[in-house]
Amino acid sequence: MERKWIFPLAIGSIVSLFLLFLTTLTSPDGMPLLPLQRYYSSAASASIFVESKLSPCSDFHPTATAAPGLFNIRLSRRWRHAPTHPPGALPSPQSDGDWDWFINLSASDYPLITQDDLLYTFSHLPRDLNFIDHTSNIGWKEFQRAKPVIVDPGLYMTKKSDVFWITQRRSVPTAFKLFTGSAWMALSRPFIDYCIWGWDNLPRTVLMYYANFISSPEGYFHTVICNAQEFQNTTVNSDLHFISWDNPPKQHPHYLTVDDMQRMVDSNAPFARKFHHDDPVLEKIDSELLFRGKDMLVPGGWCTGNRENGTDPCSTVGNITLLRPTAGAKRLENLISYLLLNDNFRPRQCK
Repeated sequence: MERKWIFPLAIGSIVSLFLLFLTTLTSPDGMPLLPLQRYYSSAASASIFVESKLSPCSDFHPTATAAPGLFNIRLSRRWRHAPTHPPGALPSPQSDGDWDWFINLSASDYPLITQDDLLYTFSHLPRDLNFIDHTSNIGWKEFQRAKPVIVDPGLYMTKKSDVFWITQRRSVPTAFKLFTGSAWMALSRPFIDYCIWGWDNLPRTVLMYYANFISSPEGYFHTVICNAQEFQNTTVNSDLHFISWDNPPKQHPHYLTVDDMQRMVDSNAPFARKFHHDDPVLEKIDSELLFRGKDMLVPGGWCTGNRENGTDPCSTVGNITLLRPTAGAKRLENLISYLLLNDNFRPRQCK
């Protein structure tokens, strides 16, 4: 059921997917939360769930009937012209469960590791880390995005339409410093709570500024976190994605194919983008990295069935707290270890 108040915030959504790392293992009415077809699992120390738009089989496990409403996200194709995207992507402060991280993905993204790999690796990390690619060198964006003034009709009209431009231009802010970077990130619960509640008013101030900013997902969270003294030192300068860009980068990255498979694996990234729907490389990833059969769940430690006669091993539910990490966990561990090296961590924070 569409809620009127969320429409202006969600109209710019980039086919967002939500990964909430939860510390609770059951829904409010006691039903176990089990994996989705693409991603959802649980462990004694953390849990994840994700919505997937990558295939028609992205249903959550039939026993996870307690949380269907969490997957009803209204999407817009004109996300670039939707300056109010950032808060629309945030989970509700009243969301059930004590989750630890918020990870946004798009329908052009795909996982390169299993849910158990992700859970296992993140369960060993400090819960205040924020993985966000960022820089204060905004370059051409100063003149093409920061200084122009726009009006988004999506804020007050029931029908979608493009933004329109005001002839007068504005100055670059002096009350806070602008940062930019990737629109894909893994944000901690403390930082998300800060963005929602805004106890020192910075998130709301920056939000009002970005209400007139094209592609605000590439700057809102980056600007807030690097201007908030409490969170500046929690940033890890990475979006946890493998993305193939031109040099110099164009507006959009290359679509990935089978020819990029080895580079994706060697990157140690847990996610990659962009992919065409039903590209053959997705089946290769499913088979070789996710160990997922056609139209089946990504298997985890909780799956106790067998694959005889094409049976989905996850059709039989075992211990939902059991993790069975694969080689993907080691790859992700190597990436995070590299990102947290002394030469890579502190020197690259909010510069």
